[in-house]
Formats: sequence, C-alpha cells, structure tokens
Amino acid sequence: DNVDLGDLMFSLCYLPTAGRLTITIIKARNLKAMDITGASDPYVKVSLMCEGRRLKKRKTSTKRNTLNPVYNEAIVFDVPPENIDQINLSIAVMDYDRVGHNEVIGVCQVGNNAESLGRDHWNEMLSYPRKPIAHWHPLVEVR
Repeated sequence: DNVDLGDLMFSLCYLPTAGRLTITIIKARNLKAMDITGASDPYVKVSLMCEGRRLKKRKTSTKRNTLNPVYNEAIVFDVPPENIDQINLSIAVMDYDRVGHNEVIGVCQVGNNAESLGRDHWNEMLSYPRKPIAHWHPLVEVR
C-alpha cells in the first residue's frame, strides 16, 4: 500500500528572538503523475497547525508540466517561542487543475507531534536556531 508519491525537500529555520519560522520549499522529485499527459502541475501548500486547527496557510507558485519541480520559495510564519512546541506544519504537494478541483499528490508533517523524520527535522531545527536545516521528506497519502 506504500505507493511512491515522490519526495519533497524543504528547509526549516527558526529565529527565536524574532519569533519567525521560515520554511523554504526547495524542490520535489519523482512526483506521482496526476494528469493524463503523464505529468503534473504541482504547487506546495503549507498549513500552520495548532492542536489540529489550521491557523494560517500559504502556498508556492505552480510549476507547469513537471514531476521534478524546483521552487526555492520561502514561506514565513510568526510563531512566538512560547508557542513553538504546540504547532506543527502540514505540507501538501498539490496538482493544479484548471478544470475541476486541485488534487493532493501527497503530504508530510513536521512538528513536535509528527512522526519519525518529521519530528527529527523539527527537533534539529530547534537545536540549531537561525540555521536553515534541509531534508528530503517522502510524501504519503492523505489519511
């Protein structure tokens, strides 16, 4: 059941003094083709979550006709240091469709209550403030 949906590389950087959390969506690779043409028009949607509620969301530009898009786009959220432990980021790679609705290609989570790599990446970011930490994350299907 573990379909290969592709991987997403992004970096996390936290500035505790400014209370700024920056996620830079770098690139994706081997995304699952969503269109009949065998490609996708992917963009990335990042949601700032707190206890299951979405506080804010931002998205990258859409890259046309590619399964290996390069974004290099930074998304900044204001998160005071006293709240950093309660939040996590839900990251969805979406396929843009002019007709109908946009489909989710795959998702990943980072934060205190994420699993394995998502939590490790988060903890590494907190251990090295002001330093961007980049990792590849495998995309999983939406539960």
